[in-house]
Amino acid sequence: MPAFQATDGVEIFYQDWAGSSSDLPPVLLHHGFIANGTTNWVLTGVVDALNAAGRRVVAIDARGHGRSGRPHDPAFYGEARMAEDVVSLIDLLRLSSVDLVGYSMGAVVSLLVAARESRLRRLVVGGVGAAVVELGGVDTRVIGPGPLREALDAEDPATITDVAAAGFRAFIDAVGGDRVALGAQAQRMHAEPIPLDAIAAPTLVLAGRDDVLAGRPEVLAKAIPGAQLSIVDGDHLGAVREPTFIAELLEFLGE
Repeated sequence: MPAFQATDGVEIFYQDWAGSSSDLPPVLLHHGFIANGTTNWVLTGVVDALNAAGRRVVAIDARGHGRSGRPHDPAFYGEARMAEDVVSLIDLLRLSSVDLVGYSMGAVVSLLVAARESRLRRLVVGGVGAAVVELGGVDTRVIGPGPLREALDAEDPATITDVAAAGFRAFIDAVGGDRVALGAQAQRMHAEPIPLDAIAAPTLVLAGRDDVLAGRPEVLAKAIPGAQLSIVDGDHLGAVREPTFIAELLEFLGE
């Protein structure tokens, strides 16, 4: 299984599916909080759809997630640190051009990469909205650090009182997530301005119509020069599974 050591020593796992016919660059996928490359991109059909279009696909497991290293010290986390891992992977694979797709936490990571990286041909960000502009990251107004901490610490999930936090905990348990490592990332969630006006790659903002964590996505699209916006059916966990989400993604990346 391919993996590499990040600059701080954390092992980062990734998956790589060869393309068959496309002359377009590889597509690098970055998942959301709690998820991993398999749950966010393989099980939803995104990898198969891109492969069927002839594209080489690479999906990273962020530190603290999936099969990557899971340090428990918050100093190893934050979307800015994950963005460094993405750049390291691009370097490792010797990619002169790449299409980058990020969802939720991975969208914040991808925006940070896009603001500094000239090798991006196209960028797609999903599961985020105005909070990126207003808060510098995922929307902590929907689920705050207190309820999330409660959900992560609870020995009995039935004791969690916040509905949104309970949903996150159920997802963690379903994928076998490391609650301590995820709690460390939760302490370091990006909350500083991102230079969105520095993004030069053509960008698509994809948001689920019922996704409360991607509220007012038009605000984000307006902040990125020339960005397109597409609204599809679904909530935060469901939108990426929608056929329209995959179709919009394929169309944009195929241009």
